Amino acid sequence: MKKEINTHKAPKAVGPYSQGIATESTVYLSGQIPLDPETGRLVEGDAKKQTEQVMKNIGAVLNEEGLTYDDILKAVIYLTDLKDFDAVNEAYSSLLGKPYPARSCIEVSALPKGASVEIEVIAIRNEEVV
Repeated sequence: MKKEINTHKAPKAVGPYSQGIATESTVYLSGQIPLDPETGRLVEGDAKKQTEQVMKNIGAVLNEEGLTYDDILKAVIYLTDLKDFDAVNEAYSSLLGKPYPARSCIEVSALPKGASVEIEVIAIRNEEVV
């Protein structure tokens, strides 16, 4: 059985998708871009600042299910410019501890709303990392 995750503390979906979907043990978050949940506008600034907002949005959706950044198993990062890789890593790693989630980073030609970064994650509940 699956359940839709929806919180006003993260931006509303900009298309026909859910902020996340939860199953008994796994939570799948849709890609988050650096939108301010209160205004719906893109947060201006460099890739680090945009990543900080993306991570806040991810945290809000995770928290809706009682999860934290520590519950993330896998992340996929989409960047419009791989030159931003180090700045994104700085913001990303400030919130995640070891063992870090598995991760991919992909350069794309464009992202919704003109964002420079988008991150999607998969998290699990109540599981120990071996």
